[in-house]
Amino acid sequence: MKTIADAFAASPNGKAFIPFITAGDPTIQVTEQLVCAMADAGADLIELGVPFSDPTAEGPVIQDANIRALRNKVTTDDVFDMVGRLRAAGCTVPLVIMTYANVVFSYGIERFAAREREVGLAGVILPDVPHEEKAEFSEAFAAQGLDVVSLIAPTSHDRIRQIAADARGFVYIVSSLGVTGVRGEITTDIASMVELIRAANPQIPCAVGFGISTPEQAARMASFSDGAIVGSAIVRMIGEQGEDAVAPVAAYVREMAAAVHAL
Repeated sequence: MKTIADAFAASPNGKAFIPFITAGDPTIQVTEQLVCAMADAGADLIELGVPFSDPTAEGPVIQDANIRALRNKVTTDDVFDMVGRLRAAGCTVPLVIMTYANVVFSYGIERFAAREREVGLAGVILPDVPHEEKAEFSEAFAAQGLDVVSLIAPTSHDRIRQIAADARGFVYIVSSLGVTGVRGEITTDIASMVELIRAANPQIPCAVGFGISTPEQAARMASFSDGAIVGSAIVRMIGEQGEDAVAPVAAYVREMAAAVHAL
């Protein structure tokens, strides 16, 4: 099974392009096709959102995707089963789950981590779990050889070094205040945040997300860090195209990945 570290190490220049999609939108079968297409198009690591009724970190685009997936009655086990099918079919791109504490709690932390390991996932991102409460989750995942990815926001300030010091997998730098969504301009001093992260943990890769939608933005953010994360722009495309989204999403991912890998 490939790890998160493998995603960065295997990319052409050590910088990763990381797309996000909501599993089950428009269907779990199309999600499966999207993962394969994005991997073939150059995605180094893919985030899979587990549908949840209250995705507090998400803007309206991804909230709507969650609603569509929940209407399809997509469950956590459906997502795990899909990943298992992808692995059985030879898809090796590193995959991580992005979800919320309640989803993992209700499933059972140890059971969730063990199931991730069983199907070939590399870790989990929990945007509503503060650093001070991370150990409750990270110990169970570490026991399975998996990573709980830490998030650092512009408001983290003096906590950046503390969060980075014990980070695993990669550090998810939140580029802007607020929820996910496409932004015309990203004004946060990403370079200074990366400098603090690397001072505390020189080995940990860091990638920037929230607001990135163009190849120029992706390349700029990756020039300061080790990668770029894109969610809302892709999820919006899926919402517009439905079951016909695979080809346009693959073309978009190919363009974005090329911009990151060309640095």
